[in-house]
Order: sequence, then C-alpha cells, then structure tokens
Amino acid sequence: MPSYKAPLRDMHFLLNEVLDYPGHYQKLANGADATPDMVEAILEGAAQICEEVIAPLDQSGDEEGCHFEKGEVRTPKGFKEAYRQFVDGGWQGLSFPQEYGGQGLPMSVSLLKTEMVGTACWAFSMYPGLSLGCINTLLEYGSEQQKNHYLPHLVSGEWSGTMCLTEAQCGTDLSQVKTKAEPQSDGTYKITGTKIFISAGEHDLTDNIVHIVLARLPDAPKGTRGISLFLVPKVLLDDDGQLAERNSVNCGSIEHKMGIRASATAVLNFDEATGYLIAEPNQGLTAMFTFMNTARIGTAIQGVSHAERAYQGALPYAYERRSMRALSGTKEPEHDADAIIYHSNVRRMLLTQKAIAEGGRAMIYGASMLADFVFNATLTGDEEGAKKYDDKLGFYTPILKGFLTELGIEAASHGMQVFGGHGYIKEHGMEQIARDARIATMYEGTTGVQALDLLGRKVLMQTKGKAVRDYSKDLFAFTKRNFFADSTVGSIARTLGRRASQWNWLTTRIMLRAKDEPEAAGSASYDFLMYSGYLIMAYYWALQAETAAEKLKNGDGKESDEFYRGKLQTAEFYYERLLPRADAHKRCALAPTSSVQQMENETFALR
Repeated sequence: MPSYKAPLRDMHFLLNEVLDYPGHYQKLANGADATPDMVEAILEGAAQICEEVIAPLDQSGDEEGCHFEKGEVRTPKGFKEAYRQFVDGGWQGLSFPQEYGGQGLPMSVSLLKTEMVGTACWAFSMYPGLSLGCINTLLEYGSEQQKNHYLPHLVSGEWSGTMCLTEAQCGTDLSQVKTKAEPQSDGTYKITGTKIFISAGEHDLTDNIVHIVLARLPDAPKGTRGISLFLVPKVLLDDDGQLAERNSVNCGSIEHKMGIRASATAVLNFDEATGYLIAEPNQGLTAMFTFMNTARIGTAIQGVSHAERAYQGALPYAYERRSMRALSGTKEPEHDADAIIYHSNVRRMLLTQKAIAEGGRAMIYGASMLADFVFNATLTGDEEGAKKYDDKLGFYTPILKGFLTELGIEAASHGMQVFGGHGYIKEHGMEQIARDARIATMYEGTTGVQALDLLGRKVLMQTKGKAVRDYSKDLFAFTKRNFFADSTVGSIARTLGRRASQWNWLTTRIMLRAKDEPEAAGSASYDFLMYSGYLIMAYYWALQAETAAEKLKNGDGKESDEFYRGKLQTAEFYYERLLPRADAHKRCALAPTSSVQQMENETFALR
C-alpha cells in the first residue's frame, strides 16, 4: 500500500496564492479566528494524524473488514484507537458552533481536514463523515431540545450520525418510501421499517448512533410530498439527556462489498423504534437535502482523494521500475534499462493523475468558499444572501460529485496501469484504491442522477440556462484580463473564452430541443455534466497557471520556481490532452435522442 503524505505545498498554493483564503475569511462573521497561523497549525496537525495514525489502517482495514455477530458490528483492528485520537484532537468540531462544543471556524476549514482524512483512509473517514450532515440537519431544523441533547455529543465525535433513506424497493426514487411513523400521545413516534445501505449504521466506535430517518405519517400524501424526517437514536436518552435504554433499532446484517470494506454498510430494522420529528410534517425531503448536499460534496472529495492516493503510489514506482530504453535514447546507462517514468505513455498517465488530483482539489476549495458564504449569510440572518450562494452551490454540487468521482476512477485505473501486472496484486495497494473508488460514482446519487439533477432541474427547469450564464462570467473575466498575456497563460485564456461561449451555446441548443423532445434532457445529461466538469476544471487550472506565471516572473527561488513551472506544465497538459475530451461530450450531447429511444424494450433481449 502506498504511504500517504499530505500535499501541504499544493494546499497552501491554492489557499494562500490562488484563491486568497485569508482575504476570504476576513469577509466572514465566523472567520476572525481562521488566521493564516491558525489554518497552518490545523493543516499541520491534520497531516500528522492522517499520515501517522489513520493511513496505516487503510490496507489492514481492507484485509480484515468489519465483523458482524448477533446484531453487533466490530470495526477492524486499530480503528477504535484511531477514532479516539481523532475525537480527542477535536477534529470533528472544527466548523461547528462553539455553543455546542465546536471551534466555530468556517466550513471550509473542516473540508480541508476531510480531504486529508479521506485520502489517508476513506473507509475510516466515513464514520465521522456521515455525522457532518446529521449535525447540519439538526442545526438548521432541530428543536432546541434536540440540539441541546444531541449536538454536543455529535460535535465532539463522542456520538456519530447516519442518514437512513434507502429501502429495498427504492433508492433514488424516494416517493416509494414505506417506513411508517405512528404518532404517540407523548409527542414521539413509533418508526417501523427497514433501511438498507446505511453507511456507518452500526459500529463499535461510539456509545450512540443518531439516525436521521425518512418515514411516512399515517395521513401523509402520496409521493415525495408525504415524507417526514425523524431523529431515531440507537440508545434513548432520559429527561436530562443522558444515555438510557436501547431503542428498538437493530442491525440485521452488513454488506459484503467490493471496496471500502472497513466501513460498515448496514441493514437497519426499525421495530416500533422511538423517533422524534425533525422540522414540519411532510417536509422531510426539504430538510433532508441539507444532509444530501453535505454528503455529495463529501463524496466529490473522494474522487480527489483516490486520485491523489493513486498518484502518490504510482509516482515512486515509476522512478524505481526499469523496463526497456526510452525511445529518445538511453537515459540511465548505468542500468540495464531506463526507469519507466521516461516513457511517454507512463508520463501521460502520471500527468493525468496529477491534473485530476490538483484540478479537482482546486474545484473543491472553490466550492468550499461558497459553502462558507452560505453559512455566513445564515449566521447573519441574510436570507437573500443565503439563497443566492446556496443556489450557486446547488448548481456546482452535481458537477463536483459526478465529474470528480468519474475521474477518480480513471486516476485509480492509471495507477494500476503504471504498476502493470503488479497493480493487480493486492500487496501493492493499487487494486484497493480502484475498488474503493468505484462506489463514489454510485452512492449519494449515481452519476446519471447527478447529471439529470444538473441539466434537467438546475439548468433547464429552475434557471432556464441562467446558472450556466452566471458561472460563465468568471471564465470570461479571466479571458479578458489574460487575452494578450504571453505564452501559456494567454493561450489558456483564449481557449477558455471559446469554451465558455460554446458551453452557453450547447446549453441553449439542448434547452430548445427539450421543449419538443421530453427525453432530450435525459439522453444529453451525462455528456452535459462531463462537458461542464471539464470546463470548470479548465477554469481552475487557468487560475493556477495565472498565479504560477506571476510567481515565476517575480522569481521566488529555485525550489518554488520548480513548483510553479510544474503547475504551468500540468495546466498546459490539461488543456492539450484532457480538455479536448469535451468535444466528444458536446457531440454526444447533441446527438439525436432517437439513437437512445428508438429500440423497443423487447429488442434488448434479442441476441
């Protein structure tokens, strides 16, 4: 298994030089304590626990997996000790309010930590990670008693949280939820039903697990309008908020999975379990999306994490492994063969991994700034501002989740290819990265679901294309200020401007077609999402190239200059080798809908 080293130099580059996070934090009501020194200390501390404590569990946790016996789940060796260090370090509460025991820092600070924990061991990260959306949901929609009784324990990490949506008959289509909620005379509800695919649904890391559950009231309307949201703890509390008796929610089994085997994915049976209503009756879907948006951004980080981990494994191997001579002539005459890093095809794969990891990281950090603004507007009572930034983030979220997780799989596959046959062997860890990465495109909504959410709902229905036009303004602004720049940056700026115009044209074409062809949005949605992803990543590579060129012009020193040259060269590689993929996606998005719809259902089976 490749060792993990937190990419702090790249993180500092994005935070301090490209995106100006110090200036960003000064604009936030909760940003005063997020000084450069404080953020630096957090990054260094997170890097240490991730490198030394969490990363070593990645391969051993995969090999051992979780243990299930009589409704109880035991996590792999070392997980409980690592989780205790995570909790003792205060890592769970970085960005939650001080009144509940958090540190009150901006949301983005927590996401920086999340990236490192996820890259070190994604399976481990899911135990505290699922709690984040639970906390956010209670912060926004929970009653005062729910907040006071549950949030301090969740924020500290002493307890964990889940979201319980999926049932055997429904995943994405939540209108089919059958779990029942029967009101009781004391104001509680009896929750009955079975939920499947519940990540961290049962484990031995915490004394209590707080389940956020979708269920139906007896008189609820049909469909999604009749779904309510409930808090159902594994262990009930007494009137003072202390742990009391066990609730009637039990783990029926855990899944045997392709990857992330150290993360317990549970089947949970609710047998008249005591639950508490969150928000208003039949408004559960609205409240749940607070949870889902958090989860989708977290899943997007998985794409970056696995690209980074695969790159960190493949690069040292490419330096060490020798095979044949370079086509341009002998590079290492003292050896019988040259290191494979001299071979162009290997360099192509390494550069693709690097471009995905660093470009994806920049995209996530850009989205994190929007998340900060949403929370800041909510904190200051600016409802109009909160909606404005939430709409921007809502447009961005399906692109991040769908595009980055798809590219994470590609980066993992390249890691295996660099190793050749050794990449398929378990001891090297590359096949585990590929297995772990695979689920990211499926949970919290498959890539197809994200694509339809983006094009069908966010672009066509809600904004009539305005979301694309608004986002394009930043791309056109970059083009304008760098149109006549020298060399790489000028070329990038002109290409970006052309692509931004094409993006708007493509959106309009699809929008016009969808008026007459109901299935046009569905058939075009995947390619539209991927086109959008390639273009937005191109924008963030443009920003990195612009900064690197300016730093090189100023001459900051040999080591820094090497780093900045690497940034420019990776940006150039992205524009010449990866961005052209968008042309194929554009062509496919505009292909006739009939090519997808014309075949009769029965014909699929005629072979």
